[in-house]
Amino acid sequence: MAGSPPDGGYPTGASVWAVVVAGGSGTRFGGYKQFMTLGGREVVDWSLDAANRACAGVVLVVPAEVLERYAGRASAVVAGGRTRAESVRSGLRVVPPEARVIVVHDAARPLSAPQLWAEVIAAIESGADAAVPCVPVSDTIKQRQDDGRLVTLERASLLAVQTPQAFSAASLRAAHAGGADATDDAALVEAIGGRVVSVPGEVSNIKVTAPVDLQVAETLMAVRAPAGGAP
Repeated sequence: MAGSPPDGGYPTGASVWAVVVAGGSGTRFGGYKQFMTLGGREVVDWSLDAANRACAGVVLVVPAEVLERYAGRASAVVAGGRTRAESVRSGLRVVPPEARVIVVHDAARPLSAPQLWAEVIAAIESGADAAVPCVPVSDTIKQRQDDGRLVTLERASLLAVQTPQAFSAASLRAAHAGGADATDDAALVEAIGGRVVSVPGEVSNIKVTAPVDLQVAETLMAVRAPAGGAP
């Protein structure tokens, strides 16, 4: 099921693929958050729609126990691993070798706007190895030391990172080649010396991590719908 750009177009083509990661167990949520109902559909459906609008093909990564249930929902559907990095690697294995740009997106972020996908893809096409959406941190952040003391970090220099994150295919594959683990793929590209750039993220691009986040997402969708229809 390949995506097609809407009128006006995106910087996309057969060389741009997405890996939508929906392989988590939802321990903090208390169940598979990516398969909960949001706006009459599953959370993962909104993320797949966004990926299909921006990319020529989409690989969906799901827990092994629901693999048959989601077969046919994307260009390819594969079972994830024990960690997020392992799940991304499972998806990478079936992305066509001719893909030049690969976008990795967490299924639990159902409100990513088309323009955000366009901007991270454009950054790769301009020469970056990785492009990540970032938003300023609004809360004071403290770091707990080994002895239990708290140290306040300088908030002005901190950024919260979101998905979708775009990568040159070569850089992403190289970053995962050693089997390392990280909380996001950009960290793996950083570790091999890749050039990681930021694009402005979206405050509304929330990640569903707790049941209350579904209620927040429903409200955000209701606000956005009159202006542009789909979130």
